[in-house]
Amino acid sequence: MRNYTFTIVYERDEDGRIIAICPGLQGCYAEGDTEEEARANVREAIEAHIESHIAHGDPINTEIHSEAISLAL
Repeated sequence: MRNYTFTIVYERDEDGRIIAICPGLQGCYAEGDTEEEARANVREAIEAHIESHIAHGDPINTEIHSEAISLAL
């Protein structure tokens, strides 16, 4: 068994729901009414994503680095 670590970004959509996005796994995201629900849902989505990649022999991306940047526009 291998351990994986991924960054999760949380955003609020226009309807007030929380969107949890895993940028290290393209297209892997989930949502919920609360941050806790979104976190649980994105964990399930990540597990399914990784299990699918393993089953198909596809590589699993690993994060190199993440950072926050500020812009003044």
